[in-house]
Amino acid sequence: NHWMMAWTGLEINTLAVLPLISKSHHPRAIEASTKYFLVQATASTLLLFASMTNAWFTGQWDITQLTHPVSCMLLTTAISMKLGLVPFHFWFPEVLQGSSLMTSLLLATVMKFPPTILLFLTSPSLNPTLLFVMATASATLGGWMGLNQT
Repeated sequence: NHWMMAWTGLEINTLAVLPLISKSHHPRAIEASTKYFLVQATASTLLLFASMTNAWFTGQWDITQLTHPVSCMLLTTAISMKLGLVPFHFWFPEVLQGSSLMTSLLLATVMKFPPTILLFLTSPSLNPTLLFVMATASATLGGWMGLNQT
């Protein structure tokens, strides 16, 4: 239940998948791995900033002590970026398109587990209406965009 351990786990998760995305040495795969790295690094920075802000105001590094509204909003943004939720979803289809089938399957399923677990751990402190709107918009937009595929 420590913020630094959660952040470290997410960083290891990110760094472990980068070689898998770029292993074909195709320019599209290199572009996909660069996009993945930049988005995940930005989200990790926001997560670290949210945890430091919360620790500044509460005096504790415990995940369950998320009480400051700025920290809650930054954490929601960071997890949404990591999961590719609407409105932070534009990078995800391009990364999947530049990856192989097995890597895309890994990115779309297994790599979503750590941020989702962090979301569940902190969900009592987060805004449920915002999470519901983002989840509904992601499901709706994902289904609609899937219908538009050729």
